[in-house]
Amino acid sequence: MAANYDNSAWFYDRLSRLIYGKAIIKSQVYLLNYIPAGANILIVGGGTGWILEEIAKIHPSGLTIIYVEISANMMTLSRKRNTGDNQVSYINEAIENVPDLINLDVVITPFLFDNFTEQILQKVFVHIHNSLKPAGIWLNTDFQLTGKWWQKILLRTMLLFFRLICRIESTRLPDIEKCFQQNGYQIVDQKSFFGEFILSSIYQKTKTYEVLKTS
Repeated sequence: MAANYDNSAWFYDRLSRLIYGKAIIKSQVYLLNYIPAGANILIVGGGTGWILEEIAKIHPSGLTIIYVEISANMMTLSRKRNTGDNQVSYINEAIENVPDLINLDVVITPFLFDNFTEQILQKVFVHIHNSLKPAGIWLNTDFQLTGKWWQKILLRTMLLFFRLICRIESTRLPDIEKCFQQNGYQIVDQKSFFGEFILSSIYQKTKTYEVLKTS
């Protein structure tokens, strides 16, 4: 059964601020200046949708955004956000079940991949990869372990909590960086937050565009 954050929608942002302060917000906002004017954008797992308002502060119009979120309760909150004059299509579905995504300029995946096992990660990654144009930009934010003892404890506690509440499948961080390396992405910029526990990365698709097959 796929992870679903319906049960946590009403407290998710408050819990995030309680634990991480403003680091979760800062880590995602840091990436948004890489969005070009007039871009076609895919956002996967945007949660309560506050990122739509932050994007509108930079680009009040001209963007076409596909907003995919599996949680109906999160989607309800997202639809109430001020998106400026940008065109936003809301899709309440798991990303791997969304067809006909193609020729996107930008993909944004905020804290998405830590929800998956390695096997599911590959399927989801390939599906998103196939939607992105050659030289397209992929903005990813997620947790990482850099050897600090408290990171492992916090990660283990967080994954256990959301496994119980939201049925996430993962019990450890998948190798996200490996997916980008194997599929021809170049790191444009990276910045860490919250004692290096959070990593924001800007990737550019550099290989000749090819549709990959899921195993």
